[in-house]
Amino acid sequence: MPQLDVDGAALTYDDEGPRDAPEAPLVFVHGWTANRHRWDHQIAHFSGGRRVIRLDLRGHGESTGAGVRTIAELARDVLALLDHLQVERFVLVGHSMGGMIAQTIALAHPERVERMALVGSIGRMTYSRGRGLLMAASTLVPYRLFVAANIRRAFGPGHPREEVRAQIRASAATPREVVMTLYAAMRAFDVLDRAGEIRTPTLMVHGYHDVQLPVRQMLRMAKAYPDAVVRILDAGHELPLEKPAELTAVLDQFVTGKI
Repeated sequence: MPQLDVDGAALTYDDEGPRDAPEAPLVFVHGWTANRHRWDHQIAHFSGGRRVIRLDLRGHGESTGAGVRTIAELARDVLALLDHLQVERFVLVGHSMGGMIAQTIALAHPERVERMALVGSIGRMTYSRGRGLLMAASTLVPYRLFVAANIRRAFGPGHPREEVRAQIRASAATPREVVMTLYAAMRAFDVLDRAGEIRTPTLMVHGYHDVQLPVRQMLRMAKAYPDAVVRILDAGHELPLEKPAELTAVLDQFVTGKI
């Protein structure tokens, strides 16, 4: 289990697949309260013939470190890891907050991003009244109940309860300070007005039943992108867990240039 020390955090990561593959490495970035294992299905699929890299963001999973106040700081962590691994050009795949990190990197370093896939992500945070009330109540209820409410909302109708409960347990392991600090960072995230600057070929995959980041917000972002492909799946917000095979198939088509 390799780790890299970056600004007081030990970042745990996986670097799999052939180093000499001719294609650019795939870099997978998970979302808020999640960890690198969100991408297990995709890693298993792609690592047979392509280099794949994923990490636990600081304070998540098996990485240490306190929360940071901006998405740009998380983007610097990802770039520090890629520099350490001597990866200059890559394909970015980000889920939810990971998609915000991906957009931040694409804007700052367009020459390094060959392609980008945004999974259940948006360019400007706009929360519904229900989500706002949930976050406002976060200081009044036990932390585990707060996490449970967020995770249950993230899954589409009919998802197996035992898997939802497993994800609640995993997310509750993320320190409260990290979760709440990064919530503020996401609230402040806004690159929608700069979306037209991103010339990187981009795939946007979203769940039709996503109530965390509703599909209409993603479509608003897609209109601003000059080179975007949109796919809507019958799922909620947690596409890597709800529709792993369908998501992998769409990603495979995109990274191989078939869509």
